[in-house]
Amino acid sequence: MSTEAKQITKKSVNLSEWYTDVILRGELADYAPVRGCMVYRPYGYALWERVKTLLDRRIRATGAEEVYYPLFIPRSLLQRESEHVEGFSPQVAWVTIGGGEKLAEPLAIRPTSEAIIGVMWQKWIGSYRDLPVLHNQWCNVVRWEKATRPFLRTLEFLWQEGHTAHRTEADARAETELMLEVYRALAEDDLAMAVIAGPKSESERFAGAVETFSIEAMMPDGKALQSGTSHFLGQNFARAFDVKFLDEDNIEKFVWTTSWGVSHRIVGGIILMHGDDNGLILPPLVAPYQVVVVPILFEETKAETLRAASRLTELVGKGRAFDEPIRATADLDEASTPGFKFTKWEVRGVPVRFELGPKELANSRVVAVSRDTRAKRELRFDLEAGTFDHEGLSEMLGELHARMRARARKELESRVFQIDGFDEFSEVVAGRGFALAGWDGRPETEAAVKEATAATIRVLKSRVDSGKLKSVYSGDSASYLAYWGQSY
Repeated sequence: MSTEAKQITKKSVNLSEWYTDVILRGELADYAPVRGCMVYRPYGYALWERVKTLLDRRIRATGAEEVYYPLFIPRSLLQRESEHVEGFSPQVAWVTIGGGEKLAEPLAIRPTSEAIIGVMWQKWIGSYRDLPVLHNQWCNVVRWEKATRPFLRTLEFLWQEGHTAHRTEADARAETELMLEVYRALAEDDLAMAVIAGPKSESERFAGAVETFSIEAMMPDGKALQSGTSHFLGQNFARAFDVKFLDEDNIEKFVWTTSWGVSHRIVGGIILMHGDDNGLILPPLVAPYQVVVVPILFEETKAETLRAASRLTELVGKGRAFDEPIRATADLDEASTPGFKFTKWEVRGVPVRFELGPKELANSRVVAVSRDTRAKRELRFDLEAGTFDHEGLSEMLGELHARMRARARKELESRVFQIDGFDEFSEVVAGRGFALAGWDGRPETEAAVKEATAATIRVLKSRVDSGKLKSVYSGDSASYLAYWGQSY
């Protein structure tokens, strides 16, 4: 029996089971025989490819170039940057045997690539004329996580990691802020998500970074999802790997570096944020298919309707929406009922469904159904003349995207609570959303809050004047107003 035929758990009843059902029954991914790993199925990989296309377009617009660095990193390189090793040590997977023989030096399977990149840049960078270096790679990394969940936290995951080297601190800081904005724009403008953006506290920074910035989304269960990070690394990695350049003043100096990344975790965010009891709802920009044509078949008109569905799909694909060709498919399975197909594509979250039967063929109008509201609209076509109402379809897709963005923003705003007392703070972070509360700036206070509530500072909102706000936990004068929350 096909997985789509089974009823999925309702999102409103059990979010966790709904999430798993959507992934498995929507055929996005499946569990691998290796603990903590997943297999992308074609539809799920097509979704990741759309995220990749949208983000890569934005990254390339900043001037970054595509590269690829090795998967294996010698232990000696990883250990050069002590903070980096300390931060990643519990998650690093090591190769100790190769070709049946014990290796002279263990190889780390990359948790990230700063170490191997530092060695190469030391060879390539010699003068200020070689700067900036703006590199980005799409690859896989491995981090040995204890608790795993498809897309959200896996041992092996897909991502992009950007690495840049600059002549000045100001240039590197500007790059860090630029990429944070790139990630915000991807999430909000392309993926119809709503996020908050800002700097992390010191304890939440990337290992070896001077400053870390992130975008954070709020999921329906009240947990935050870190959806992208941008790191100002200062000269820490440059000093560890002796990456210097000769400046115009003929003085040799260390470069200033950054790194930034988005992983397939953001696919998990798309799934959790956008959906209803019937399955996933995909924003049109990221959907592998924006339209599915479902022919309504009767024995006497079956052949004609199937031909028409194929022809209509071709015509739809000749139009454009969001300045791209429209992505359309037809479900020509003759053995399944229309109701079965409707359910199948609702689980997958295709933005618009076309219903095409003898009545629609006779009137040269197809019934178009929006996935989010189920509102119906008739769109004209003429198969003989080769025409279709692309403008009407593009308008439907644009309106759907706008509704999804507005809903996500409204939901986020409803889950931010300005908090003064710790009892209310504990209640909010236990499943309601972000607690916006004061922090005295002391790491021990942050650690005590985490111990008591499992909540951490997701991002710092702003500095505050001494005495004007109290720390939600210690009661002392706050130095920052921060977004706190539990996270995946």
